Amino acid sequence: MKQINVGIIGLGTVGTGVIKILKKNSKLIQQRTGCKVRVTKIADLDLKRGKNLRLAKGVLTKDAASLVNDPSIDIVVELIGGLEPARTFVLQALKNGKHVVTANKALLSEHGPELYAAATKHGVDIAFEASVAGGIPIIRSIREGFASDRIVNFYGILNGTANYILSRMTDEGAAFKDVLKDAQQKGYAEADPTFDIEGIDTLHKLCILIGLGYGMNMPAKKIYTEGISKITALDVEYARELGYRIKLLAICRNTNGQLDARVHPTLVPEQHMLAQVQRTFNALFLQTADVGPTMFYGRGAGMLPTGSAVVADIIAVARDLTQCGSNRVPLPFNGEDCNLNIEPIQDIRSRYYLRFSADDRPGVLSRIAGILGRNQISISSVIQKGRKTHGGTVSIFMITHEACEADMKKAMQQIKRLSIMQDDTMLIRIADEKLSAE
Repeated sequence: MKQINVGIIGLGTVGTGVIKILKKNSKLIQQRTGCKVRVTKIADLDLKRGKNLRLAKGVLTKDAASLVNDPSIDIVVELIGGLEPARTFVLQALKNGKHVVTANKALLSEHGPELYAAATKHGVDIAFEASVAGGIPIIRSIREGFASDRIVNFYGILNGTANYILSRMTDEGAAFKDVLKDAQQKGYAEADPTFDIEGIDTLHKLCILIGLGYGMNMPAKKIYTEGISKITALDVEYARELGYRIKLLAICRNTNGQLDARVHPTLVPEQHMLAQVQRTFNALFLQTADVGPTMFYGRGAGMLPTGSAVVADIIAVARDLTQCGSNRVPLPFNGEDCNLNIEPIQDIRSRYYLRFSADDRPGVLSRIAGILGRNQISISSVIQKGRKTHGGTVSIFMITHEACEADMKKAMQQIKRLSIMQDDTMLIRIADEKLSAE
């Protein structure tokens, strides 16, 4: 029976999960691949990480370059994250004719075209199921399950940390900073949570999905990105009173030759399936031309969920090696953009949630409404809270009808200059009609 040798770079949480799954399910994997999958080398700067994994003598090394250049290794699994030295290791592995499995969304977002071109040039595979939504098989579903279909749009909750924070704020009325601190203590958020709470992690995953869904290279710098750090308990409370839950969404819509792609907090109708995705879970609501709406839901991170996705890629490559060779499923693109233009954020049309904080005096609401009206923005509903609740100021919460982003930003600047305003206006976009099945 053929043996497939695997080398793993990085023995952190996911790497440990991969080893555990490969050991626990070794017989099952052998039955399903028709070959033996064996980890022959693991590279990590901290060799103590492998202490409790009962690894064979000589498997662990600090020298990742020796692993990448080892002629006996068939598949290199990159799990160290970040851009460098991950990019160097992956490119060298591909150049050496080795297949690569990675969970590195930042690397693929930034250097995807270069890596895909290198894999194609050298006739090997690069698999990355674990790079988006952990254990949910989103990548494989888009590449293979919808291979004959056209992606119309998708909306994703792709960061468990942000979703955990917003869920706790919604269910408990807790303050953002308190929930973030708790998430860090529980290990859901890093000591520096910027990538999670400012939408950067979600942005990287969105870039990968755009490459798969639309066959184009989408540089991250072209996508409008906004995080959740400015969301307050008041916003969560009154969004819910208005019939919505706040979620950090990755949004991509194909509209008349324009690609509307963005990451930001979004009001989702509380009856929609995405609004029910709680705590650290991830989800992707996707619509295609032929199938229509579909929903993917599950754990988007963690040792075993993400490790399972990595092992699934190892199995897929092993099957190709033993059955039909490499490149069975073409890579999403070869570095050339397709014909879709990127819609600037100022050109989008949306409904909006607005929160104003102003002096509690007569005529405040009419002055704000007047500015909105002069900028072609009409109001759908209003909640106003007076001085008894907020001591000397009035908080006004509005939902608007659909308006142009450029008009909305112009109105916000004009309102900001009013002497009655006590704080910057909170603006959150709404995705209600856009989420309905077509």
